[in-house]
Amino acid sequence: MPETAPYGSWPSPVTAEIVAENDGRPGWVSHAGGALWWTRPQPAEGGRVALLRLPQGGDEPEVVLPVPWNVRTRVHEYGGLAYVALGDGSVVFAEYSDQRLYRFVPGSGDDPVPLTPEPSIPSGLRYAEPVQSPSGTEVWCVREEHTGPEPSDLRRALVAVPLDGSGDVRVLVEDTRFLACPRPSPDGGRLAWIGWDHPNMPWDGTVVRVAPVAADGSVGAPVTVAGGESESIPQIEWETPDALIAATDRTGWWNLHRVRVDVEGAEPEQLCDRAEEFAGPLWQLGLRWFVPLGEGEVAVIRGRASARLNLLVTTTGLLYDPLEDAHSEWAPTLAVSGRTVYGVAASPVAPYEVVQASVGAVSAVVPSTLSVPVTSLPLPQTRTFAGPGGRDVHAIVYPPSGLRFGGVGAEKPPYVVFVHGGPTGREPMVHDLEVAYFTSRGLGVVDVNYGGSTGFGRDYRERLRQQWGIVDVEDCVAAAKALVDEGFADGSRLAIRGGSAGGWTAAAALAFTDVFACATIMYPVLDLVAFRTGETHDFESQYLEGLVGPWPETEERYRERSPINVPEKFTVPFLLLQGLEDEVCPPGPTARFAERVAELGVEHEYITFEGEQHGFRRKETIVTALEKELALYARVFGFTAS
Repeated sequence: MPETAPYGSWPSPVTAEIVAENDGRPGWVSHAGGALWWTRPQPAEGGRVALLRLPQGGDEPEVVLPVPWNVRTRVHEYGGLAYVALGDGSVVFAEYSDQRLYRFVPGSGDDPVPLTPEPSIPSGLRYAEPVQSPSGTEVWCVREEHTGPEPSDLRRALVAVPLDGSGDVRVLVEDTRFLACPRPSPDGGRLAWIGWDHPNMPWDGTVVRVAPVAADGSVGAPVTVAGGESESIPQIEWETPDALIAATDRTGWWNLHRVRVDVEGAEPEQLCDRAEEFAGPLWQLGLRWFVPLGEGEVAVIRGRASARLNLLVTTTGLLYDPLEDAHSEWAPTLAVSGRTVYGVAASPVAPYEVVQASVGAVSAVVPSTLSVPVTSLPLPQTRTFAGPGGRDVHAIVYPPSGLRFGGVGAEKPPYVVFVHGGPTGREPMVHDLEVAYFTSRGLGVVDVNYGGSTGFGRDYRERLRQQWGIVDVEDCVAAAKALVDEGFADGSRLAIRGGSAGGWTAAAALAFTDVFACATIMYPVLDLVAFRTGETHDFESQYLEGLVGPWPETEERYRERSPINVPEKFTVPFLLLQGLEDEVCPPGPTARFAERVAELGVEHEYITFEGEQHGFRRKETIVTALEKELALYARVFGFTAS
């Protein structure tokens, strides 16, 4: 028989320190020069991103660059792929502190050598998604050049960076406001890329452009071969010198299509018609959901509310799973060597790890050493609740999961609604220590993929159009109330928490509903007018045109929905957390909001963190944030936290 103790007070082996030490996941896998490469966040090293390499036949990966090197780009502020491993064993990478590109030869004893000039504005020249040029003498990549003090004072281009260290960077393409996915063709005769302009986000509408490449490496006049204002294409890859494979949502789902570039006006040919996603939102440059294997096969991450690795036969449209794979979620980063596919994958009981798929099986390249007992992990359940008007609301429920404990008598557990950021994103059902931190103590968690989330087709994604602050809040409320009505949760002990766009939803839920007893609001959007008129970065500066409405025609709507304008509506305790170097959701609006609620005597705690940007990366920050959050719930819900 399990022991009994009040929900929230159960002893737990999942400490804030363990969560912080394991925060983040490996990413950006590649295979070149006979070695497998990937990145890994290091919370205990100031939150830097380390680059790792595992030579062929090696047993242990090596950290390529010591502290303080930080392989991270700030293009679009969210960054993306920040390195390219070359065939000669060297690597070109973006260093976070100055955003310059460097070349480094592991094992040479030499320091990294800068390839790009020092900018006149600190970190004013930023580079992302580098690929080796057809000649092998350059890397081609996206450059973001900041030209003034305002977030919109910039321009972007595809550029060629010579590997000889001369710093003579030349422009290849400069046509749309945003550029991504530079792909030289297999024969070197063409360059393809993705572009889009304000006010679109890349999940709204993008175009694919192709241009000839001359013998001297110059790029000719481009033509648009796919995409449009209301068609999102987040990734392209060459299948042959004359044809691309593109992930496009022209059918309502991101499916794979073949795009002929040698036939003028050719319509994209759908390779597999599925009401599933074969790609996702392009939040970072370099995301890769599929990779051609040759011989008419493509390895692709696909699913509906999930992302598993499958093989697609392009000649027949057959999709099959030849792998014995226990992983339920693959991150959008893939590499290939021969017939072996490398990636990053997880499941509800296994954290994200670097894996390889070949010969019918998937195995961990470097198995996780995390020692949290499986019995401390929750058993997640996918649920579809009924929202207003009977609409589907997708969620993942994580019931309390202690080692040997149950609640006392008829007590129902408190529940915390987790709200993902974006808002154009999705929370997967995977091993999540942040969730386990709460569930192992006896709090339930429901992770809501509210209307506007990805993974459920374009129509579900479009539910949030001009409805941000309405649909997301309603869907989170619907999930919480359903758990109460079904007898799983205590309706008087509900909390809501989120960061970034999730922080917006949490704040709006406190302001405009009476469902939640408290909230944790992290680096949030609070002032829509400020966000739209310059207090954010260029990438998202017109995001609200779709989420709220055209500016300035709907300015009053912006004001009415902004939590910062209704401090008097905040009547329950909340925790407010903010990084002071955040360029996405700057600290200014958060500080103004904290001042207003303080003047009204609203119970809250406002904590800022030096050196943190958008999302917390440092171990000490993560520990403080989690412990403060648990203390809030203990105080409001009436339990003693372990």
